[in-house]
Amino acid sequence: EALWTSFADGRVRLRIDNSCPQTPITVHQMFKESLEKYGPLNALASKKNGKWEKITFSEYYCLSRKAAKSFLKLGLERFHSVGILGFNSPEWFISAVGAVFAGGIVTGIYTTNSPEACHYIAYDSKTNIMVVENQKQLDKIMQIWSRLPWLKAVVLYKDSIPERHPNLYTMEEFLELGDDISDTTLDDIINSQKPNQCCVLIYTSGTTGKPKGAMLSHDNITWTSAHCSRAGDMQPAEVQQESIVSYLPLSHIAAQIYDLWTGIKWGEQVYFAEPDALKGSLVNTLKEVQPTSHMGVPRVWEKIMEKLKDAFAQSGFMKKKMLSWAMSLSLERNLNCTSSSDLKQFWARLADYFVLAKIRNALGFSSCQKHFCGAAPLHTETLYFFLGLNITLYEAYGMSETTGPHCLSGPYVYRQHSCGKPAPGCKVKLVDEDTEGNGEICFWGRTVFMGYLNMEDKTKEAFDEDGWLHSGDLGKLDKDGFVYVTGRIKDLIITAGGENVPPIPIEDAVKKELPIVSNAMVIGDKKKFLSMLLTLKSVLDPDTSDPTDVLTEQARDFCQKTGSKATKVSEIVATKDQAIYQAIQEGINRVNRNATNRVHCIKKWIVLPRDFSISGGELGPTMKLKRLTVLEKYRKEIDSFYEE
Repeated sequence: EALWTSFADGRVRLRIDNSCPQTPITVHQMFKESLEKYGPLNALASKKNGKWEKITFSEYYCLSRKAAKSFLKLGLERFHSVGILGFNSPEWFISAVGAVFAGGIVTGIYTTNSPEACHYIAYDSKTNIMVVENQKQLDKIMQIWSRLPWLKAVVLYKDSIPERHPNLYTMEEFLELGDDISDTTLDDIINSQKPNQCCVLIYTSGTTGKPKGAMLSHDNITWTSAHCSRAGDMQPAEVQQESIVSYLPLSHIAAQIYDLWTGIKWGEQVYFAEPDALKGSLVNTLKEVQPTSHMGVPRVWEKIMEKLKDAFAQSGFMKKKMLSWAMSLSLERNLNCTSSSDLKQFWARLADYFVLAKIRNALGFSSCQKHFCGAAPLHTETLYFFLGLNITLYEAYGMSETTGPHCLSGPYVYRQHSCGKPAPGCKVKLVDEDTEGNGEICFWGRTVFMGYLNMEDKTKEAFDEDGWLHSGDLGKLDKDGFVYVTGRIKDLIITAGGENVPPIPIEDAVKKELPIVSNAMVIGDKKKFLSMLLTLKSVLDPDTSDPTDVLTEQARDFCQKTGSKATKVSEIVATKDQAIYQAIQEGINRVNRNATNRVHCIKKWIVLPRDFSISGGELGPTMKLKRLTVLEKYRKEIDSFYEE
């Protein structure tokens, strides 16, 4: 067999060698092993009418088998997909596991997708059954059903069915459908599955071109669940049952591998957050659950930071003094672990006990031993803020094409600004290194995906002739093998003079210098000099999560310090508020003074009237900056920088 395929029913050669000799197993084998160890433990917890309802691993397994039989009854064909469109819930997990047991392929779809985007994925993956959360998602499928030749049925799991429609079922009805399918029939299908066959499809949110369906094998899922989570020091339930909160989109690999598959492997207890988690309810869930470990994308950690900074800004003089004293001690102690005096250590411990522990408790982190961050680069400001609360953010790095993590940090593998080291059995190499040691990061190991569904050319492009996966990311390695990601090759700015400028370090520096700035984006590809688009920190609308015109507490603080009375973004932009514009220019001057060289200096900038958002198109579903979209959207403003 080849190392890659672009067919749903293809098989690949697994990258097994002396560093990762473990026998490959299927998802069902993994669940069976866990069932024997963790059967009576609670697996999934969801809130119904204000009370947590829990199901055990034994119940979870039985429900997954029931779902599998019902999928077969509805006509799920081998290597066709079950599409799941909805917020994280026990039904999502049970449908996913059931789909795999039945020989299908799980395909998560972002709830923010348009009907057209849903159609593309359902058509591409030959979806036989679509599982949807509510009326809103059902409406999207109803609009496109007639153009989906393989779609046989839809299952609705939250709302009740408004009007009957043939082949539309509630979750309860669905789970009864397969009662006449025998255990033998199901077991025959389960036993025919091979670890090197596809069981999961992750559609990468094509920031360029059409989304690509990354095919993941049973071995990708079971090996990564076992080894990458251990590299991050997640504990098996026989040592300590981990509890986690599931809230990030499961159509994204990070949450799917961390919440769903790893949860089964190590017997974790998964609590489901409310659908409005990212609009502010997450903290309430965290406080109730008090998880033992938590994963967030950088934007989640930034939001927590901004909320806290707002709260701090509103507190009294003494409390402010106390906080900044405690946080600076903690930051200092965390930045130089070795050189603090005993007295300093004593004060830091005192500050932690009396001040910082209270804040961590208010966030729901008093039992949390590990805080992970991944999916996009973490800004230094965020990293330092949490070190000030004595919370170390462990960064992980990988892609959908490496089943999520490939490099991880954890309690025993940590270096500031690094994404840790490749998980045991995984390898990383750099190609085309420049003089400073930056090269393209390439991956090898059992995390590496099978290929892109129905896209042979794109699959071939992803691998080199030796089977190494090329990431498209720039990075460097230190002498101990720690990985540092410095940016995307595509994002690298090449000026008219041919100089290479990585934008992220400059953008980071500007945000650090100017606490009023929310997003900063460097422009300069094929241009004579660099310019920058800036947005200001504004309060989000609680219902839509869209940015409003009102400045955050922290931004207003900044305005007051400059001597401006502004409280709204529009006031500042309309009048080009002199005090604030001058303060911004001074901040940019400070960044320019520290620039690597003259080429890296920002010559011109503009403040945009509204912050970037998902609905505005500037951010992707996981809050990644879509640079090409921004260039298109603000082309007029950008062109004005370069008119002679």
